Amino acid sequence: MKLSGAEILVRCLQEEGIDTIFGYPGGAALHIYDAIYHQKQIRHVLTRHEQGATHAADGYARATGKPGVVVVTSGPGVTNTVTGIATAYMDSIPLVVLSAQVPKQLIGDDAFQEVDAVGITRPCVKHNILVKDIDQVALAIKKAFHIASTGRPGPVLIDIPKDITAEKTEFFYPESITMRSYAPRDKGHPKQIRRALDLLLSAKRPIIYFGGGIIQANAHQELIELVRMLGYPCTSTLMGLGGYPATDQQFLGMLGMHGTYESNMAMHECDVLLALGARFDDRVTAEVSKFSPYAKIIHVDIDPSSIGKNVAVDVPIVGHVKTVIQEIIKGIKQRGDKPEANDLATWWKQIDAWREKDSLSYDRASDQIKPQFVVEKLCEITGGDAFVTSDVGQHQMFTAQHYLFDKPRRWINSGGLGTMGFGLPAAIGVQLAHPDSTVACVTGEASIMMCIQELSTCRQFDLPLNLICLNNRYMGMVRQWQEFFYDSRYSHSYMDALPDFVSLAESFGHVGIRIEKPGDVEGALLQAIQDRSQLYFLDFIVDQSENVYPMIAAGGGHNEMYLSPGTGDIPEERELA
Repeated sequence: MKLSGAEILVRCLQEEGIDTIFGYPGGAALHIYDAIYHQKQIRHVLTRHEQGATHAADGYARATGKPGVVVVTSGPGVTNTVTGIATAYMDSIPLVVLSAQVPKQLIGDDAFQEVDAVGITRPCVKHNILVKDIDQVALAIKKAFHIASTGRPGPVLIDIPKDITAEKTEFFYPESITMRSYAPRDKGHPKQIRRALDLLLSAKRPIIYFGGGIIQANAHQELIELVRMLGYPCTSTLMGLGGYPATDQQFLGMLGMHGTYESNMAMHECDVLLALGARFDDRVTAEVSKFSPYAKIIHVDIDPSSIGKNVAVDVPIVGHVKTVIQEIIKGIKQRGDKPEANDLATWWKQIDAWREKDSLSYDRASDQIKPQFVVEKLCEITGGDAFVTSDVGQHQMFTAQHYLFDKPRRWINSGGLGTMGFGLPAAIGVQLAHPDSTVACVTGEASIMMCIQELSTCRQFDLPLNLICLNNRYMGMVRQWQEFFYDSRYSHSYMDALPDFVSLAESFGHVGIRIEKPGDVEGALLQAIQDRSQLYFLDFIVDQSENVYPMIAAGGGHNEMYLSPGTGDIPEERELA
């Protein structure tokens, strides 16, 4: 029996085991939506904006490890996905975006709702495809899922003209696919593994630094085994949180611009640095010329273009990080060598001295609600086991610092692109993926406004999300930088004309609570988390003046952090790089 292009598309998704897709219909996509209507295997989640659909699919992918799927129409439908696609691209998240296009004969004629989807998305996708023949539909989808989920994961877009979704042909979906031009390397080079072992086992001041690649590769168990076998300290990027238990003594906390004092100092003073599934981005390295000046660097990454791109390395290893860690563990066991105990004890003594600085301290006696306190209470009440999404800004950093993630895929945030508006739709995707789990979105009053229409999606699907709004009536991180580097000239960072979030949440059919006193924080969180019947919007009125510390300003090194007023000096004005 012959199937239409739209029916083939849906059948292909079923063959890939996709059970949930996110999207928004439109004229060019109507054949696809009609095919969705005639089946029951795949659940379609109607968001209220295409950006919301892409973020929701992204959150679904991060929380499950499976590719997220988005279906949108042509023109503004696909352009509205670009922010979400770029968000996934920067953080190496597997997405398949199916965008409808005007009929083939109208492409290039400036037809109604026509844009060059392939051209527009080319800089922020791993790959994209314009389908020109109905017999290419199934193969294009197979390629898309293969490319999106292997090697360094990322988003793939397929642009399908409307006439192709109407035409019919025989259905055939290949079980596997081989692409000569695309063959990610799995195993590390044996010689490089041996060189890495020589450095690792002779180190006096070692550190293991890992990123989101550990999460995407499901390599957390291998990382834990390696770290505990060696007895070395480890530190994480923002995206790597949860890859190693945050409550373990060998974990020094997040490093970088807002990393802990002990992690940044250890990074600066180390003599051997093992980087696993991380890309040495600017928020981690600070001033590159000052980065780890005494270290020999081993860098493991699936993407060869990431190695040596930002920081020169001594031992590059291209390969799947899970496989390479297994090879390193095997090599250590075969050698039987152990790190020098006295050197390691001296190194840990120094690290413990740095820890005594308590760089994440804040005023716990304040009569105002401190944002850090809200996050700590959230962690305490949920036992550190919730799925936590965030938007971008101070609240994101406070969550990364004070919520202790012991498991992977619990921390869902936009790290590379820094997308305000990500948190709520991402939480939708996470909650749909894990319906019985506690999902909290930590946001700010500025970020939540960007995709707040998705509260309607939450109502439609009865999602018991917990929205934790740390409301300081400012674009908090913008205000912090203006205070430090622009002589407190708060140019357009104050949030005038904010809505009454309690009434707004109630207008969408949810529960809204405004919390203004520290003594009411725990009770509000308990009420929201224990009630699984509805969404809670908790509007915490927090201290407007609170800043994120530690902080490395532009041009600084890891040993040049500014600490909170209780532990160091407030930053002097400094020219931005």
